[in-house]
Amino acid sequence: MDFAAHLKELRLGAGLSQEKLAEQLGVSRQVVTKWETGRGTPDMDNLIALSRLFGISADQLLLTGAVPAPAGGTSYESVTEYDVAEAKRFSFKLWNVRQVTLTGSSSEKLIVRLSSQTLPQLQQDFKISLDDVRGRLDVELNRRGDVSRAAAREGLDVTIELPQAYVRRAELKTVADLLAVGPLACEDLEVDGKLQSLLVDGFSGALEINCNQDMQIDCRALTGSLDVNQLSAITRVRIGRDMPVSARCRGLGNSLYFERGGQSVPDFSDPEAETVIELNGVKSELFICAD
Repeated sequence: MDFAAHLKELRLGAGLSQEKLAEQLGVSRQVVTKWETGRGTPDMDNLIALSRLFGISADQLLLTGAVPAPAGGTSYESVTEYDVAEAKRFSFKLWNVRQVTLTGSSSEKLIVRLSSQTLPQLQQDFKISLDDVRGRLDVELNRRGDVSRAAAREGLDVTIELPQAYVRRAELKTVADLLAVGPLACEDLEVDGKLQSLLVDGFSGALEINCNQDMQIDCRALTGSLDVNQLSAITRVRIGRDMPVSARCRGLGNSLYFERGGQSVPDFSDPEAETVIELNGVKSELFICAD
């Protein structure tokens, strides 16, 4: 099912007219019509809002095409599986892709799934290299053939399923429009690169994001800490209205702000909260926004 049909099915299942859906998203009915007929696609903010509105997980949304292809497109897929028999530190180098989904599973296999609506020769154009040495598993995505970095950046999605029983720490390097994390338990997950949006939906552990560009973070479910390290950038973290968080601001020239319903409000963080959001780096701003 393509994104347009999936969106219409979700809307009808929720008992919403196009007008009501548009009203809840703050867009026009004509915009919703374009999405449902495949003549337009939502931007990242509206994709996140749709996911939250319909109460579906990141996987359920993303694997149906969070940034959909034109109606009638074909989905292509390439899957790599690797047996894991002991606890390891996982390191992923994915470079330029459209979106990444990182989840845990009950399987004893590491599964890396490449999918695309626009790149029909995934097995020929991309290769997953694995290096398993001394308790560390390095995984790298390499381009081959004539496929360009731009083509991968615009059309390649990567889903990684980590064997939950054997994951302790993980590293990810990537340039992507969207990274979705969870459900996953990991002592330490460090992400380096460039992201436009981050969706945290059921992560347990310490999540560290090193990204020197403006970023949107939708924090639905987090048990542990979220550290944002930036240089001269602005990040907005959306949390649930009743989600208690402890907020910290460190580094040089950084600022921390709070919003409710799009309006600036005094600090509403709770120093005793188990979920900790922290800004580090230099001359950056972090907004914590309660919906």
